[in-house]
Parts: sequence; C-alpha cells; structure tokens
Amino acid sequence: RSVSRASPNLTFVPACLPPDPAEVEELQRFVSNSKRLFVMTGAGISTESGIPDYRSEGVGLYARTDRRPVQHAEFVRSASARQRYWARNFVGWPQFSSHQPNKAHLVLRDWEKLGKLHWLVTQNVDALHTKAGSQRMTELHGCTHRVFCLACGDQILRSELQEHFEALNPTWKAEAFGLAPDGDVFLTDEQVRNFQVPACRKCGGILKPDVTFFGDTVSQEKVSFVHQRLAESDSMLIAGSSMQVYSGYRFALAAREKKLPIAVLNIGPTRLDHFASLKLNSRCGELLPLIV
Repeated sequence: RSVSRASPNLTFVPACLPPDPAEVEELQRFVSNSKRLFVMTGAGISTESGIPDYRSEGVGLYARTDRRPVQHAEFVRSASARQRYWARNFVGWPQFSSHQPNKAHLVLRDWEKLGKLHWLVTQNVDALHTKAGSQRMTELHGCTHRVFCLACGDQILRSELQEHFEALNPTWKAEAFGLAPDGDVFLTDEQVRNFQVPACRKCGGILKPDVTFFGDTVSQEKVSFVHQRLAESDSMLIAGSSMQVYSGYRFALAAREKKLPIAVLNIGPTRLDHFASLKLNSRCGELLPLIV
C-alpha cells in the first residue's frame, strides 16, 4: 500500500512552521542509526485524521471547552454516568469509526515492513494504527472498537453494540454539539434522559469500552510486556504526544535510564524536552514521510 495523497484534516492541528531541512536531516540520521526502533505515539498523530486531542494549544478539548472525559470510578458506580457516556458515544460513533489513517500511520506501518521499527506502542484508542496495517503493536490504553462486560469479561465489537443501541432506541434522536477526542459528542442532560443502555448479553453485567478511562490503570501484564519490548530496543521515538500521562511517560523514563537516544516529534512542549536527544516541532504527517 502506498502513502495516501489525501489532504490532511488540520482542524484540530495546532499551527506550526514547515519542517526545517536541517531537522529532517537530524531525524533521518536518528532513524538510520536505529536498528531496533521503539516508537510511542499519542493523540497528536491522529489529529491530522480529524480526531481532536485533549491538550493541544488553542484546538484541544481543554482549550475549546470546560468538558472533561468520564472518570473510571464514576462510570462503574453511576448508572446515569453510563447512560450519559453511551448516549454521547452512540451519536458520535458513526463519525468516529469512519476516521482513516493519515500519512504518519502509514509511514510507521511501512517502517515495520522494512524491519526499521521493532515495536510500536500507541496511547490512542482510535484503531488507526490497526487500520493502517501495523502488527508489531501494543494499544496501551485499549481500543474503542471493542467492548467488554465488567462482570463476566465477555467481549463484543463496538459496531455490534451500535446495532443493540439502535434496536433499544428506535425513536431516540439527538443533535450533537461538537466532537470529543474519544468518539463521543456533547449532548444535554435532557437529550440523554430517555436513552436506553443494553446490559451484557450473557450475564446482564455492565458493558464498558475496552479502554483505560481516566483514573484507571493499565494492567501490570501489559506494562511488563511493553518494558520487555523496550529492553530489546536501541532507540525511542515519541510521535505526537506531550507525554503528560504517566502511563506512557514511564517508558520514556525507562529509556533514559537505559541511556537510549530519544527523539521527540510533537507540536508544543513535552515532559521529555529537557532530556531528549532530539526535539522536533512539526506535524507527524508532514515530517515522517520525509524519512526514508
């Protein structure tokens, strides 16, 4: 598959200058010198696919609104919180699930095919790396395209759950007010009130997206697996992440302890800027395709 020529969607991408030729050369040298490159991606790699992030200056969710994502504890304990979450998610799902990989996702897939990329860890839950064809990959925070039961663990596809929602809510309609990063939209409490949420088809338990909500933790098994992949690597590239969330930042700290060279490609400051070997302030989809 070749890199798409489609124009990127820059609605949720912060303004930045075009890549500096000297910086392109530096990143080219960094990647060329890497034999087992460990890549970690964040929301900034998916903004060019039209998915907003949380923290980008001026265009992120936190800059545009006072809305905050659902907390794990609230979702588990409150039926009304789940009703609100799923109603918003139901309305936003058709658009969110239709987003496609951009050039940056496709380049990383191609690096994997060429043997340049040892392992990819994404903090995103949008499935765009999977759609691009990446296989040597860990979804650190899970994926919105899967749903599971908190009681019995039964899993279903999110697309299948959409059909259950439609069957339970044949006359329910709501107009959305803006898109949020994880596929939901903004609805009023009045709109949400009559929305019906299905229970687990096997045990009647609570259904939850297979993602790590804010306030929850990544499983120790997954963390250990990622540390093992990092231990096998000889360099680390951060693409599209400010690394403000510790679940991802811990791996950058581990790379620093191992004295691995670290390159950061992100618009705006990150937690790694003071110890990264290389920091580039460019769009992922604009700079990564220049690296061969």
